[in-house]
Amino acid sequence: MPVRLQAPDPAQLFPVPGVLLGPVAAGIRKAGRRDLLLVTLPPGSRVGAVFTRNRFCAAPVLVCRDHLKRAAPRALIVNTGCANAGTGEPGLQDARATCDAVAARLGIPADTVLPFSTGVILERLPMERLLAGIRPAQEALGPDLWGAAAEAIMTTDTVSKASSRKVLVDGRPVVVTGISKGAGMIRPNMATMLGFIATDAAIRPELLQQLTEEAANLSFNRITVDGDTSTNDSFVVMATGASGHPEIAQADSEGYRALREGVVAVAIDLAQAIVRDGEGATKFITVQVEGGRTEEECLQVAYAIAHSPLVKTAFFASDPNLGRILAAVGYAGIEDLEVSGIRLYLDEVLVSEGGGRADSYQESDGQRIMKQPEITIRIVLGRGDAQATVWTCDFSYDYVRINADYRS
Repeated sequence: MPVRLQAPDPAQLFPVPGVLLGPVAAGIRKAGRRDLLLVTLPPGSRVGAVFTRNRFCAAPVLVCRDHLKRAAPRALIVNTGCANAGTGEPGLQDARATCDAVAARLGIPADTVLPFSTGVILERLPMERLLAGIRPAQEALGPDLWGAAAEAIMTTDTVSKASSRKVLVDGRPVVVTGISKGAGMIRPNMATMLGFIATDAAIRPELLQQLTEEAANLSFNRITVDGDTSTNDSFVVMATGASGHPEIAQADSEGYRALREGVVAVAIDLAQAIVRDGEGATKFITVQVEGGRTEEECLQVAYAIAHSPLVKTAFFASDPNLGRILAAVGYAGIEDLEVSGIRLYLDEVLVSEGGGRADSYQESDGQRIMKQPEITIRIVLGRGDAQATVWTCDFSYDYVRINADYRS
């Protein structure tokens, strides 16, 4: 069961002027469930994107990178059930053929189509079914289908993930709406497995790319479920410019700051939803590291804790075996770390200071906090003013079961 996470209310997801969505069931892996999504954008739209740094990246990632160098995107095609990764040249041909088919259907150039896939690695796309689904997806296109679109990109997710905001840019309302998917194979090295945010703001292309990278670094790059970086990670921000407000042209402008706030807020919602729906998760854990010399070393420590199977299993059992957290801090890779200056807290409870157990700490307090569905691990390094936060979850028996049975 997801940790304090419910499927989004479609009525709370604002349509983005200019964006149309067509989610359909194409039978790509399982019959009777939505598994194909077509998204269309009006002429003049801008797109920012970041992708996985996994060297074994999927065919659609390679095609997306190529197409983004050539043309302004007009459509996205997303399938679940098959990642089209580890498929070599045939996989690239399948991704390109998918773009060709979408382009022919919409009457646009093939290099203005961006393909995305998620699911099982090392298997070819069922092209006959995928291609047959493009026409129904086009016929289903509508502006208010964000909830159904979120369902269409799910794999092992138990809950669809979507978020929406309205912000004021230069005194005019602007919509920011997004969807994402992910529950396992999550340790983004840029973004999540799949994430899409759209806005009707007008913004210069280079600023939109900057905004996309900033949003990813503050959200999807701060989560981990199991430490595995996917072959298909993709995060896209689309701006249609349909709001009618003047184009945002400067990063130091009020308009950019307002739009950035909205996009980052939606991205954080989506990223945290992935952790709350982590495969088998029962606890949502915030790892907050303060007092570092740099943000980078704070992230080193935070991820050492968040990736530790021993820490994660202790939280599943609500067992205050908290020396595991100190061990993770110690092996995080900060060579000159002075352990006597470190303080460890669980929520408000001081657990350790001066290199040992705090005099005030009672194990019953630790266990009480660890039984909560939401917990904050706070580490104070005592080395400087930098800080960083990472979100993660526990490891339960169900994580092993889900991944052992992933293809069945």
